[in-house]
Amino acid sequence: MGTEILLGQIINTNAAWLAVRLAEMGINLYRQQTVGDNLGRLTLAVQESLQRAHIVILTGGLGPTDDDLTREGVAAALGLTLEEDADQRQWLLERFAGRMTANNLKQAFKPQGATILPNPHGTACGYALETEGRWLFMLPGPPWEMEAMFNNHVATTLKEHFDLTTHLYHRTLHFIGIGESTLETELLDILRNQQDPSMALYAKTGEIELRLTTRAVTYEEARRHMAPTEEEVLKRLSSHVYGFDDDNLFSTVASLLVEQELTLALAESCTGGLIASSFTDIPGSSAYFYGGWVSYSNAMKIRELGVAPELLQRHGAVSAACVAAMAEGARQRSGAQWALAASGVAGPGGGTPEKPVGLVYHALATPNEIRIIRNTYSQDRLRNKSRAAKQAAYLLWLTLQGLPVPENLRVEVELP
Repeated sequence: MGTEILLGQIINTNAAWLAVRLAEMGINLYRQQTVGDNLGRLTLAVQESLQRAHIVILTGGLGPTDDDLTREGVAAALGLTLEEDADQRQWLLERFAGRMTANNLKQAFKPQGATILPNPHGTACGYALETEGRWLFMLPGPPWEMEAMFNNHVATTLKEHFDLTTHLYHRTLHFIGIGESTLETELLDILRNQQDPSMALYAKTGEIELRLTTRAVTYEEARRHMAPTEEEVLKRLSSHVYGFDDDNLFSTVASLLVEQELTLALAESCTGGLIASSFTDIPGSSAYFYGGWVSYSNAMKIRELGVAPELLQRHGAVSAACVAAMAEGARQRSGAQWALAASGVAGPGGGTPEKPVGLVYHALATPNEIRIIRNTYSQDRLRNKSRAAKQAAYLLWLTLQGLPVPENLRVEVELP
């Protein structure tokens, strides 16, 4: 809870952390709610939550100031009084020895009948309260305090009072080179008839995730539940699946480069080094990555990569001919077996009717060929850079897998 969350001044990372932790324990999370620093609205939210759920967790609002209202809201919702806990009062007096202010003692009060959850990382203790078989937990707002209190106290209480022998397990398939609507169409019969496992699609920048979820006692049992659905998805769309679970596109490509004993160099313009950064974020990248150039200016392209001035004059820096020359120049000058280049109009300015903002060309030069693709993205500079970096990895992945470049992306150009 907290008005600062409603105003967007801080992000509620506690909600995301709790969602993951509860799912790991096999507890279904059905609703999240943010309430401002208002006693009436908080009281109503607690009452409504206890009518719907067996477990209610509140974070924040346990400090010493007037706008910290969690204790008061819970007490009002349940018709309880606030009572002072002598042990907590003594702990606060010792903690604030010589610098106590009157409002600090507010943290010694608890809703009647609540159990105090100690907080060795801060001054705001937490509380656990059972009412008619339902459990309500009040946890401090700072994430490091909340997480420790949940792990040390809340998780134990939940395991004691609820049957948590089964857990939720997930399997994530990562798709590239296919849109969300097309992917849904290809899997529509499965999605409409899903039972166990459940399925959900998630669009991310430049790729799509398909998540399978099931409930089971063990991971092995979960895999047996999910295997038939996963096999059917792969039967239909394996040419678009680049990895599973914690895989990402760059780590997948990196593994393929190592397996095939290939080396790579880069020549980047509009991506500004983002492709190189993405590869070197992966441990062991020196096994395949030689280095690269961020050749933003035409002069740099000419001097460092050997791009012909007349080529730039005729076609421009954002062109199939230019990225092909950049890639081949990088390959020859680096000594790497393969080289990849990117050039485009990142935006938000600089576009023309012929070369709009978001237009990006990529070229991959190998000893045997140069593959070129063309994409047009959005008006957003950072998204364009991110998508262009992923599309560069996609071109590498297609080539490493021996797959053709899709016709809607492929560019044929007569090279000098």
